[in-house]
Amino acid sequence: MSFVVVYDANVLYPSTLRDLLIRIAQAGLVQAKWTDQILDEMFRNLRANRPDLVSTQLDRTRTLMNAAVRDCLVTGYESLIEVVKLPDPDDRHVVAAAIRAGAQTIVTANIRDFPEAEVAQWNIEVKGPDDFVCDQIDLDRQAVFGAVQRIADSWRNPPGTVGDVLGSLERSGLVAATTALRTSG
Repeated sequence: MSFVVVYDANVLYPSTLRDLLIRIAQAGLVQAKWTDQILDEMFRNLRANRPDLVSTQLDRTRTLMNAAVRDCLVTGYESLIEVVKLPDPDDRHVVAAAIRAGAQTIVTANIRDFPEAEVAQWNIEVKGPDDFVCDQIDLDRQAVFGAVQRIADSWRNPPGTVGDVLGSLERSGLVAATTALRTSG
């Protein structure tokens, strides 16, 4: 069985980072998980910050995300929310989903919202997206670079290059990972 990770809403929000994280799962490096609640949060923020995106586009993105990764949706975690203690109660559902999914890692841009003392008792590690992608590069540099190449190949208007994708990922906070990928091309 693959290494199980739960992606938090904030790492699924930036489109290029979301694409890379999904492609890492498609490459078989990890078994990616999220919940409808995580997606609701992500799409609520997208709607608020990107009024130019129409509901049909966002609904299509949600459908494609759920179809892109087999068994990605975690259900039946709700009863665990109350047992999770975090500084922000609104983040407890992420840990509850990770517990239910048997995840070893939560990937989030808000590491301090998930104190190690609280999540370690569930044998879960919290990683930022840059560290997480660096770990994947260490495991299989070629697979991660291939994912970046496929993202570039998918950009049509305007066409993209690996450098464009890496620039977008760097703007999303993947500084160490993009540095490592630039040296592997």
